[in-house]
Amino acid sequence: MATESSVRSRVERRRAAVIDEAVEHAIAIMSEQGVGALSISEVARRMGMRGPSLYKYFPSLHALYDALFAHGIRTQQDFFYPDVERLPRGIPRIRAATVGVVRWSVENPALAQLLHWRPVPGFEPSPESFALSVRDMEFARDEFAEAVRLGQLSPDAGTDEALRLYTVVLSGLISQQLANEPGVPYEDGAFSRLTETAVDLFLSTYRR
Repeated sequence: MATESSVRSRVERRRAAVIDEAVEHAIAIMSEQGVGALSISEVARRMGMRGPSLYKYFPSLHALYDALFAHGIRTQQDFFYPDVERLPRGIPRIRAATVGVVRWSVENPALAQLLHWRPVPGFEPSPESFALSVRDMEFARDEFAEAVRLGQLSPDAGTDEALRLYTVVLSGLISQQLANEPGVPYEDGAFSRLTETAVDLFLSTYRR
């Protein structure tokens, strides 16, 4: 006889499976038709469900975008953090993380637009989803501070102004590549292949 906990576990697994499938279909729709073309009804149709049934999992379209935002942050971080964290602190990690974010964005353009642009009028990630992205800023802030401590960069590199300028370089590379050469691989992109040069030029401003 099934226990209450085992029944609850099956329900939770089923719910997670439906959410995961919906997210994958949503990414496919955004990739095919644009981020703004997403709809609950089209996701439900591709899943063989009625639209109202999917609203049990996503009470609004923005709730689905929020799940996509959180999924994008997690997959982006999983893409490069394990390799980056094996590198020496400071500049080596900053360079590798920059390459990782741009490469992931080129390979996942629909999610990258949701993370780095504002393609959906009125959508803002929930506090829970946005908190996931805070890790990236904390990582960058910590590595710039460590680069200063190690004498790799001047004290100016540890300021909020330097960090904001770094995000401009990062988002500029992503935006230029996705806007001008969508679908072109990272290594071949007119803008993405300049990533290491761009971050080195930025860092040179703050080298001792």
